[in-house]
Amino acid sequence: MSSKQLYIVRIATIVALGGFLLGFDASVISGVVKFIEPEFNLTKLQLGWAVSSITLTAALGMLIAGPMSDVYGRRKLLKYAALLFTVSAIGSALAGSFVGLIIFRLIGGLAVGASLIIAPMYIAEIAPAEKRGQLVSINQLNIVLGISIAFFTNYLILKWGELDADWVHTFGLKEWNWRWMLGIEALPAILYFIGLFMVPRSPRWLIIQDKKEEALAVISKVISKEAAKSQVEEVAKSVLEDKNKEKTKISDLFSKSMRRVIVIGLVVGVFQQIVGINAVLFYAPMIFEQTGIGTDASFVQAVLVGFTNLLFTIFAIFTIDKLGRKPLLIIGMAGIAICLFLLTYGFNSATYSLDAEAIQNLPETLSKEKLAVLQDKVFENDLAFKKAASSILGEEVFKQHEGALASAGTHMNTILILIGIIGFVGSFAMSIGPVMWVLFSELFPNKIRGLAISFVGLINLAVSFLVQLLFPWQLSTLGSTKTFLIYGLFAVVGFVFIWFKVPETKGKSLEELEEALVK
Repeated sequence: MSSKQLYIVRIATIVALGGFLLGFDASVISGVVKFIEPEFNLTKLQLGWAVSSITLTAALGMLIAGPMSDVYGRRKLLKYAALLFTVSAIGSALAGSFVGLIIFRLIGGLAVGASLIIAPMYIAEIAPAEKRGQLVSINQLNIVLGISIAFFTNYLILKWGELDADWVHTFGLKEWNWRWMLGIEALPAILYFIGLFMVPRSPRWLIIQDKKEEALAVISKVISKEAAKSQVEEVAKSVLEDKNKEKTKISDLFSKSMRRVIVIGLVVGVFQQIVGINAVLFYAPMIFEQTGIGTDASFVQAVLVGFTNLLFTIFAIFTIDKLGRKPLLIIGMAGIAICLFLLTYGFNSATYSLDAEAIQNLPETLSKEKLAVLQDKVFENDLAFKKAASSILGEEVFKQHEGALASAGTHMNTILILIGIIGFVGSFAMSIGPVMWVLFSELFPNKIRGLAISFVGLINLAVSFLVQLLFPWQLSTLGSTKTFLIYGLFAVVGFVFIWFKVPETKGKSLEELEEALVK
């Protein structure tokens, strides 16, 4: 690898750390929910709010980061994002109340939104054309890696807290485990902030600011001097043309000629989230604990979910240009539907009961005399079992020991559930997860692409917010069986829509696609 190639890979890797923080910040809450629910005595909707609040301000961060980066520069906005990630991590870890936790999670959401849009934008603007796709994909890969590492660090902190070592007691890893889970993010956030000082300013932004000499110096580190001069002039010409163009209006998205592509974009954007992927990723330990495998095993299986997500995302990156967009979407949505129905069957066939031995093995803080009323009673669904236990123990005590009661009283095929979850995540990660964004970049015509992607991206985030917010309430009100059945039915509808309505964009120029899709 040449020095120029090493340079651009190093720069892209540093900038893509924003994607890592994005993924980490969004999914680290999966290990926290079990502990904050009893500590702050949260309702199920409040618990959903703790998870989903970050998505709300991420949408706001996306809206303001783009225009701000045009004024202050891509690198400066990423530095601000790194600082916000740091403040959010430390503030969330030290939060003394539920409101305080939400405020610092909302601050983190602003950083998530900024990173989501600015990091790939910067990489695309500095990367040579022939390497742009691979280098931009580093950011997507880092998002998935961040999700996986968050699952892993949550598990490590949980296991370290069980050690009888002086340093464990000194740092309070057992009693403050969820605080450490949130606070550890400050370390990569600080490293990101420091690393950004080694990153040059975006050459395209420099040209917009009429700083062509500095832009030439940056581009010359990536490609030859002659090619750099030509590129600077080409970008300068493009910038001048953009200034003279009439600005795109939101009403342009809903013109008759754009109707087909906007409908496809909106429906695909909605179905990417409404199948429940972020419910599974952000509540993984909670879902696995519902199967009765225990807290430790639920965190281990969450790590496996993260690894699966990473592995199948890599598969999608390397096959999307060979197999095409539509085949991946069809195969993936079929897999998603099958796995969700498998989960529905698995939870529906479960039974719930406590025998004498199970009651005796429960924590000492639970009243064995009260629970004796439930001994050997068989419940056909999780809702009836939880309702009976809650009425006997009291809601507050039940919340504190819900995981232990689920482990003791749930009888189901846990292997079937694990296969369903892993299959669901893998099917999503190889298809509609990453492919949606590629499809968006090709589907919309040049003149409205930026506005259209922002619009459908906001709708996508809004649906994601609702899914995350409502999931704990769904589990407690509808039960696991109906919740996953609903997601499965959405997946079937999405599969049918993709089969009949989504075009194949592989191997076609943007101009060819515009001619075919925009009437």
